[in-house]
Amino acid sequence: MIMILQAIGHLLPLAVAMAISSVPITAALLILLSPNPGRSPIAYLSGWILGIIVVVVLFALGAATLPAHVDLQPVFLVGIFLIAIGLTMEAFALVLWRRSDRTAASELPKWLRAVGAVRPWQAFGFGFALNLRPKSLLIGVAAGVVLTAHPLTVADATIAVAVYTALSASTVGIPVVFAFVSPERAEPHLVLVHDWIIANNRVITILVMVLIGFVIIGTGMTML
Repeated sequence: MIMILQAIGHLLPLAVAMAISSVPITAALLILLSPNPGRSPIAYLSGWILGIIVVVVLFALGAATLPAHVDLQPVFLVGIFLIAIGLTMEAFALVLWRRSDRTAASELPKWLRAVGAVRPWQAFGFGFALNLRPKSLLIGVAAGVVLTAHPLTVADATIAVAVYTALSASTVGIPVVFAFVSPERAEPHLVLVHDWIIANNRVITILVMVLIGFVIIGTGMTML
């Protein structure tokens, strides 16, 4: 019990970092506010959740099958690894900030603006693919290594991954569920959030990356 609680405790900050990523949230809002969303929001959410699970499990299995002389088990070494990932995130934020004056602050990438017109299977694939972005992969690597650093049974590891996935996907899942349960009440709130994100897209992205970097660094420091 102590081991699984420790594993979940170390995974929670990473799940928060994943949850506050602006691109998956923006994509969900664009799909929900499209003229005929149909089943696309549910498909997108399903792809996003599956992608989170696949990435963390694959990296956990990969870390567990490294040669014996590559020892990732000590929590201290995992903490150092997480700090390195957090510093990488901060470097990404710095690069994005230095480039921010070259594009409009509220401009969304064309590929993201087009997501509102996707069909269900395309939405599913898009949700899954968002987990393959560098930022999401870095968090997935961190989560997988953290999971491997704790000697868990299969059942305990499954619970830890489930908790991590639920929190990571919550910021996409809540608006999707809200929109289906009460579309009339949800729409004005979704529009407000959507407009705010669009108007502050560049600043939000930079701040979120800085915050994610600090979260991962902090998680690593608690493991030293």
